[in-house]
Amino acid sequence: MSSCPHFPTVTEQGLDPDPLLAELRATQPVVRVQLPFGEPLWMLTRYEDVRAMLADARFSRTATIGTDIGRMSEFFPIEDSILGMDPPDHTRIRRLVSATFTARRMQALRGRAQEIVDGLLDAMEASEQPVDFVQAVALPLPITMICELLGVPFEDRAKFNGWADIFMTSSGHSVEELIDAHGQLTAYLADMIAKRRAEPTDDILGALVAARDEDPTAITEGELQSLLMAILVAGYETTANQLGKFVLCLLDNPDQLQLLRERPDLIPNAVEELMRFIPLSAGSQLAYVATEDVEVGGVLIRAGEGVMPSTASANRDESVFAHADRIDVERADIFQLGFGHGSHYCLGAHLARVELQVALQSLLARFTDLRLAVPASEVPWKDGSAVWGLEALPLCF
Repeated sequence: MSSCPHFPTVTEQGLDPDPLLAELRATQPVVRVQLPFGEPLWMLTRYEDVRAMLADARFSRTATIGTDIGRMSEFFPIEDSILGMDPPDHTRIRRLVSATFTARRMQALRGRAQEIVDGLLDAMEASEQPVDFVQAVALPLPITMICELLGVPFEDRAKFNGWADIFMTSSGHSVEELIDAHGQLTAYLADMIAKRRAEPTDDILGALVAARDEDPTAITEGELQSLLMAILVAGYETTANQLGKFVLCLLDNPDQLQLLRERPDLIPNAVEELMRFIPLSAGSQLAYVATEDVEVGGVLIRAGEGVMPSTASANRDESVFAHADRIDVERADIFQLGFGHGSHYCLGAHLARVELQVALQSLLARFTDLRLAVPASEVPWKDGSAVWGLEALPLCF
């Protein structure tokens, strides 16, 4: 397996996927690669292959549990997590919360998102410049929204933010530290569940606890804790990281920034284009295992072999997106895969869209002279984070 290309570690970060992905799309679209951790696996790089694989039931997430599957982090997949389930268990768990995260319900939260953003921008405007946009807006917006939805005390945000940072980091933390952070968050959620049992509420957490107690077959206690963990961590970590990168990208493309100032109606489309253009991570999704022999892109993938779809590569596929390496907020038909596809399509995609749209539109309308306080090359990135994000984004206005 020494001939396998080594996929870059997550310390190599930026707004663009690694050039290796473009090379693989052109020459070896289905290729064996070695990730930083685990056994070599197949990586898919073309849009059609990635999209088809994500909707193909012959590729299993459950089968990755207990295996040394190729991965970007040393931490193994967690049992009981919705991220590691296949239907029908995945369907059973997802059904409990999917009604809460519908497009209509999330659009109804647009007014609340606007209130939060306005307050954060007020504070930003009153602060001494430069202002760190990550701490001022990108992080507190999604944390506040998900805390209110779940019914988690906002004052506890520093706790789970710290735990989430450890989960999302693939270097700099030992497996013991990862397990400890997981244990602390599990204990925190167990305490929150106990409080809901003692004093029922009408938030998501309260509704899930009630569903568990009314029908123990609907969701186990372990599944309940893992589901809440996934919603809490994923509900803000990814949105916060993308929002910071979106602003950096627009400042690096002033023609697109000016176009959005002149055409705020383009903001929803711009969010889709930015999701396409900017990778969430090093270019990989979660890995799957083939449950039977499957031919993909002319290559036979054997039963039991690991497969990782690269959505970052798929979103830059020139056969689907003309001038794929150029950001174009007027681009039509942006069927991007940044939120995934198939049964594991991001549960919070509609919420993320609302938050990103409101934040971008309000920021650009409020600050007409928005600019970086340091050269773009000096903007600090989180070191070793599995989800690429900025450590800080110092802005002047």
